Amino acid sequence: MSQAFDAVKVGIVSVSDRASAGVYVDKGLPALKDWLTRALRNPITFEERLIPDEQAGISAALIALVDAGCSLVLTTGGTGPAPRDVTPEATLAVAHKEMPGFGEQMRQISLKFVPTAILSRQCAVIRDRSLILNLPGQPKSIQETLEGLKNEAGESVVPGIFAAVPYCIDLIGGPYLETDPAVCKAFRPKSAIRTPGTSSTPAA
Repeated sequence: MSQAFDAVKVGIVSVSDRASAGVYVDKGLPALKDWLTRALRNPITFEERLIPDEQAGISAALIALVDAGCSLVLTTGGTGPAPRDVTPEATLAVAHKEMPGFGEQMRQISLKFVPTAILSRQCAVIRDRSLILNLPGQPKSIQETLEGLKNEAGESVVPGIFAAVPYCIDLIGGPYLETDPAVCKAFRPKSAIRTPGTSSTPAA
């Protein structure tokens, strides 16, 4: 069944001095892979990176993933106010366009749980035909920001950021991403919706 959907290459980057040094086991990459595998119906090829909190190294990794054909790149970690938290700076340094709405919505979601969400500096940018998103460091927060918040009946009460990702990738000329509505229902204007198996054409 998955053959009817566009293949997509996704870059996932975990930024952590200690995890990259082997001090503890990284939880960011497995959390990203698990959620994306559940949320997307497309065949996914993952390009993984586990790197320290070094701005030049993070920027280099992001550029390499975009150049390798990743339509979507997700980072986790390094977005707080501490001196070693430089993921947003590294991301903005390689940006062709900033997409501030993603960071704004991530903070709105996290503020439902902790007032310190205002200390988070997650951002999103476009480089070439790739969307790069900075996500929180904790697996629970990763899921909440991507998926949004639901009530006891399973109805969405606060949209997650991933609902807007497929249409954004349409607009920059990437593959047509199809989500599993049980995990995250993508939103597109009616004119941009196509049936699986038809050619992928960027929306106007």
